[in-house]
Amino acid sequence: MILKPDNKVAMLRLTLLAERAALCRLAPDAPVPAWTENARQFLTISRSPTELSIVADERVVPSNVAAERGYHVLRVEGPLPLDLIGVFASLATPLANAGIPIFPIATYDLDYLLVRDVDIERALTTLRTVGHIIDLAPRNL
Repeated sequence: MILKPDNKVAMLRLTLLAERAALCRLAPDAPVPAWTENARQFLTISRSPTELSIVADERVVPSNVAAERGYHVLRVEGPLPLDLIGVFASLATPLANAGIPIFPIATYDLDYLLVRDVDIERALTTLRTVGHIIDLAPRNL
């Protein structure tokens, strides 16, 4: 990661994870499904008063679960300081200018950006053009 003098992000190293992810929306009072235990590459679970949202390895999501499938996961390498300014902006702005929708997720140490299968090649090209470095994760699942 390269920072500008004002502590804003100038360049990030990202890793394109090997497996696709699915975005699932369940009822807010639904229990966390047992199939989530099989996710090995990516899993995030968020509950709010309006939904139970699960993003997991696409291959573990049963076909009868309502989900948006075919998302690629880009991991921003870190750990990233919590006071770092502009991480998502440095990714979202060029992608928005290119007309590419994203689904961002932040964890304590890292940030993730999900991009649809139909947009991934354009997204990678766009991010590389603005100076970000993208590595490919090995398939080891």
